[in-house]
Amino acid sequence: DPRSVMKLFTCQSCGQHLYFENVSCTRCGHTLGFLQDRLEIAAIEADAPGYWRALGQGAESQRYRLCANSTEFGICNWLIPDHDPDPLCQSCRLNRTIPDLTVPGNQILWQRLEAEKRRLVYSLIRLGLPVYPKTQDPAGLAFDFLADTQPSFNETGRVMTGHADGLITINIAEADPATREQMRREMAEPYRTILGHFRHESGHYYWDRLVRNSQWQDEFHRLFGDETLDYAQALERHHAQGALAGWQTYYVSAYASSHPWEDWAETWAHYLHIVDTLETAQYFGVQVRARVGQPGQLAGGAQFDPYTQPSFDPIVEHWLPLAFALNSLNRSMGHEDAYPFVLAPWAIEKLRLIHRIVQAEQPVR
Repeated sequence: DPRSVMKLFTCQSCGQHLYFENVSCTRCGHTLGFLQDRLEIAAIEADAPGYWRALGQGAESQRYRLCANSTEFGICNWLIPDHDPDPLCQSCRLNRTIPDLTVPGNQILWQRLEAEKRRLVYSLIRLGLPVYPKTQDPAGLAFDFLADTQPSFNETGRVMTGHADGLITINIAEADPATREQMRREMAEPYRTILGHFRHESGHYYWDRLVRNSQWQDEFHRLFGDETLDYAQALERHHAQGALAGWQTYYVSAYASSHPWEDWAETWAHYLHIVDTLETAQYFGVQVRARVGQPGQLAGGAQFDPYTQPSFDPIVEHWLPLAFALNSLNRSMGHEDAYPFVLAPWAIEKLRLIHRIVQAEQPVR
């Protein structure tokens, strides 16, 4: 699946290109694991019982353990440095509730959810954002993966995907492609993915962490509006009456027009879409015209790293032609647009503010 590529990883044993989710090299057979301390997929070899060493320059001196969700369920491919006592990797330790694995089919749904969650966690780490479990820090992050048959803590009896005080709840039905597509059509959405949910809900969490009662609130109000407006009433009005007229001028999506919090979360999700896709493109040496009549190139991480660009301008200059190219390629194959959105100038200003806030969180390099 080409969507599973971010950076272009290669096997240190044989040079085979690897996907982010790979657990073994299809060419040489080496076991693979993601080194959470190095943000790399690595070929690994058994060392002492329960321990592994990674191949590659500089990695051999560190021993690793498999994540417990790998050894017990075959769900995870992340490795843990041996000095870290936690049995779970940095991504899996964020889980508060996993699906009931005695129910047939739930394990494959959980596997799909975890694969997309690891992509989210990778991006958050790359951006230098705080990623701590609630078990370690009350202000941290946690995930509940629930089915409608599990306690859902609401009167409808259905699990509602959402965020509350650092807890992100995902209805595991979203991991079923047929169910998700049906929901997308019912809600008249141009785009609905598991990863999109993770990115959107993480936006609510990071608004609380980065914007609430911060130096950024005035700029947030100028671009996104007053978040003290009644949230429940705003969502009820949106679902009853639809998006605001002319929403395309100010928002990245129709849903973003419902309330400033949703506008932020939707824009945050798009920001993560953009930087992650640009990173994938640059590692594949994708060439686009960044400006009309002027060839541009997304190649070589040192030349253009969207995660560490001090300015948002080169990011959007590369993104707009790349998105157009992606959509054109999809149409050539008879598929829907890969990025079915148009970024108006006001929406780009919101993305620019998010970039500034994120960059302010990054450690000095």
